[in-house]
Amino acid sequence: MSEDSSKEREILMVMRKVLASIIKDTTPPSRAMKHPLSGQTIEDVRQCLGLISARERELADAAGLAQERPYFVDQKPPAEVVSINKITRKKKDSE
Repeated sequence: MSEDSSKEREILMVMRKVLASIIKDTTPPSRAMKHPLSGQTIEDVRQCLGLISARERELADAAGLAQERPYFVDQKPPAEVVSINKITRKKKDSE
């Protein structure tokens, strides 16, 4: 990965985090409360996040990196590593 694309990825990551923080800070605690941002501003933020995500994907594809996806800490991984020492042959039942 070139230094330019690395720097661009870092900038995009920071921009995404800042927008997410703004959303968290301005979202009212109840749906009954009016949101302080206008509907157009909310849509603009959504479009910005979409553009950031698309560009991050383009950079990752160009660098040949696997697609990064968010995950939960308690989420079971798709593959489980098994120690080779734990693998044994199945014993045949005696007849």
